[in-house]
Amino acid sequence: MLIVDIIVLWIHIFCAIIFVGGSFFMWLVLWPASFKVTQDERERTLMVGRVAKRFAYFTHVTIATLVVTGIYNATWYLGGNYDLLATEGGRILLAKVILVGIMIFVIYFNNIYHGRKITRLAREGKIQEVQRIRRYTHVMSYFSLALMVAIIFLATSLQFF
Repeated sequence: MLIVDIIVLWIHIFCAIIFVGGSFFMWLVLWPASFKVTQDERERTLMVGRVAKRFAYFTHVTIATLVVTGIYNATWYLGGNYDLLATEGGRILLAKVILVGIMIFVIYFNNIYHGRKITRLAREGKIQEVQRIRRYTHVMSYFSLALMVAIIFLATSLQFF
């Protein structure tokens, strides 16, 4: 079973790198660079929207893979059903699961609802409305990045339990 455990852990870590790294790339590199590509707000919004839509395909796959491999990997920390609440490692794992659930909700709500709306409004040339919604979506996006950092912190701290 050791080889299966190693492969599943590797897949989990690889997907986390793609998901978290890609998310930070979008906000720390792509978004700021888009201002240098064009000054036309409509064109810039549509360009970033296309890239985000492409990244979303990877997001769906990596999130699903992370959940499945995470459940498998959780068996390392849980000797029994009650260990989730009875042990330090179990409580850390539970906190991680809760943060992952919140993060998934925030990401999908923000991207599906607001992302499509922003792209539609940009196509229609309603730039002021795009900017108004974007302020809210940026807060949600940075919140999801903070959740990713917290989840990684919890995941690495599990190695000591």
